[in-house]
Amino acid sequence: MKITVPQLRVLLCLLLVGLPAACGTVPSEDSSGQREDCEYVATGQAAKPVTLPKSTGVPVTGTVTFVLKTTEGDVAITMDRVKAPCTVNSFESLAAQGYFDKTSCHRLADSGIFVLQCGDPTGTGTGGPGYSFADETDGSESYTAGVVAMANAGPNTNGSQFFLVWDDSTQLDAMPNYTIFGRMDETSRGIVATIAREGQDGSNPDGTGKPNNPAEIFGVTKIAERDGNG
Repeated sequence: MKITVPQLRVLLCLLLVGLPAACGTVPSEDSSGQREDCEYVATGQAAKPVTLPKSTGVPVTGTVTFVLKTTEGDVAITMDRVKAPCTVNSFESLAAQGYFDKTSCHRLADSGIFVLQCGDPTGTGTGGPGYSFADETDGSESYTAGVVAMANAGPNTNGSQFFLVWDDSTQLDAMPNYTIFGRMDETSRGIVATIAREGQDGSNPDGTGKPNNPAEIFGVTKIAERDGNG
């Protein structure tokens, strides 16, 4: 099916979460280049009570790998502290507080763009952690299969929702507005594709909907970390 520009604009709405816009700042880097400060702005009511992530001394080197324990198996995501240190720091904080535990991925797009969206404990697409933070983009983002990126409600409104690209989603490349902070390995992408193959209920006006597969995240575990020096 050919996707027209108006249809594409509607599909992109699935990446928007119901959070008010908040100002963000470019993270400041320390003199060593190994740590930086991030700004997390309290906004709205948290879908699940959490404390804000640490905002100082955030590492900017290396990678960290988390596993999402899902209904279909383990989805491993290797996150890049170099490209998106404040985003990774936020995810790490939320995971440690059990924010993602026993939540369901609430939206699936399987035409035009191919993403599974997760990270809202309410399951409605409007829930967030009660804070927002700035984008970490440079305009070169490409949302190819395996990419994990943040959903948002406009510039600098990142919260807890993220999307998993399970097939090439080139229509998003023309709008590189979503912070890429990780990548799934091939096996994990296959697990997300398995969930996607069961389809969605079409309950949203844009043609997306809740996955027919429950797509539940039972828990999130850190399994590996590399400091970037070896």
